[in-house]
Amino acid sequence: MLGELERTRARIAALQAEELGLLARADAIAAARTALVPSSAGREREMPLREMAADVAAVLRRSDRVIQDRLHDATVLVTGFAATVAALRAGAIDTAHVRIIQDAGVRITDPDARARFEQAALVVCERETPGRAKPIIAMIAQNLHPVPLAERHAEAAAGRRVWVRDLEDGMAELAAVLPAALAYAIHDRLTQHAREVAAAQRAAAADGTDSGPAASTPEDGGAAAPSDIDATGTVQAHPDEQPVAEEPADTDAAATDTRTADQVRADVLTDLLLTGHASTPASSRSIPAGQAITAHVQIVIPADTLTGEGTAPAELIGYGPIDPDTARHLAATTDLWERVFTSPTTGAVQHVDTYRPNRAQRRHLDARDEHCRFPGCRRPVYYCDHDHTLDHARGGPTALCNLANLCVRHHTLKHAGAWTVIQKLHGILEWTSPTGRTHLDIPRRVLEFTALAAAEGPPPF
Repeated sequence: MLGELERTRARIAALQAEELGLLARADAIAAARTALVPSSAGREREMPLREMAADVAAVLRRSDRVIQDRLHDATVLVTGFAATVAALRAGAIDTAHVRIIQDAGVRITDPDARARFEQAALVVCERETPGRAKPIIAMIAQNLHPVPLAERHAEAAAGRRVWVRDLEDGMAELAAVLPAALAYAIHDRLTQHAREVAAAQRAAAADGTDSGPAASTPEDGGAAAPSDIDATGTVQAHPDEQPVAEEPADTDAAATDTRTADQVRADVLTDLLLTGHASTPASSRSIPAGQAITAHVQIVIPADTLTGEGTAPAELIGYGPIDPDTARHLAATTDLWERVFTSPTTGAVQHVDTYRPNRAQRRHLDARDEHCRFPGCRRPVYYCDHDHTLDHARGGPTALCNLANLCVRHHTLKHAGAWTVIQKLHGILEWTSPTGRTHLDIPRRVLEFTALAAAEGPPPF
């Protein structure tokens, strides 16, 4: 059965490719007729295409306006994306993949660049679903686009707007065109609110006394950890958890709330836009206070783009390329960075580390160092920075063997002066002065152990 289903799908794809060819032929016939119309004829030049579209539409029982667009798209595909049409004809991809490739590659006008794009895009489409393939292909197209994304984004952002479209039965559609990072963040914040509402309903059903917001976890969408961003790679903005004041119990409201997640998102959006937060006396008491939720987005940023030395686009996960300025702004406003190391030969993720040490690492460092680790300095660790001995930007890992406490004065000296430092076993730092002299700074507990052991043998370093 599965084999027959696969063969049927391949035959359907082949017929769709044949249909594209026929639509492109119809467009070519209309273009040939248009070429015979005198250039001064004006509006008459539109008639051959309109007549052809109307004729095809009558056969296919479609709108002639829709068919006119399809004739144009078919010509673009057949003449400009021949490899994609061939893959469709072979059953290797489907029409959803074709639309993604066309939408992403249509702006690449250079034939060689488009051919390279098409080859790479087909590799993705033959292995991935359209949903997964779309952001990957968008990034591939962006890397080959002749106009920098920053310029295109600035022009596109000028067209941001909000509008209302009337619907039937007393409803209307509110829509907005926004920078992608903001749109995804807004949707994520609404989703977190909806999950908080569901958590409050579960809590109310469990104890029958309290419908206030329940404690949330990363698994159910609640805020959990400070933001983290990746210096080479990934930016993740996680919300900071804030205390939520409990409201009076309203068990009946929570127990009878049968809204779906989509409905709750829509209701929260209304409350946020009309009142400034997602809780009003008129809305369900299970909706949490607005300040408890912040957005969560994930950005992949090339290292040279993050530092400002490059112009390669960043990627908003789930969407595609975003301009470098937006990516750097997101990176500058988060607290924690993650760095993703990928294989130069396969592109596979090999290792991930964070720019800032985690809580366990910080506790270990503070217990080990007790004070600034520059020779002679006794500034307590509470006033120090957790410094990477080998700079994180140069590949230094966020690991205990590459971290040490330095006060602001000596942290600055290390980076701005001619002093250098390497870290040896047991947290021992070897500083080298501008004159070439070396100075060991040994953690107190190691030094004490060494001193006590000196009577029995040589020090262990």
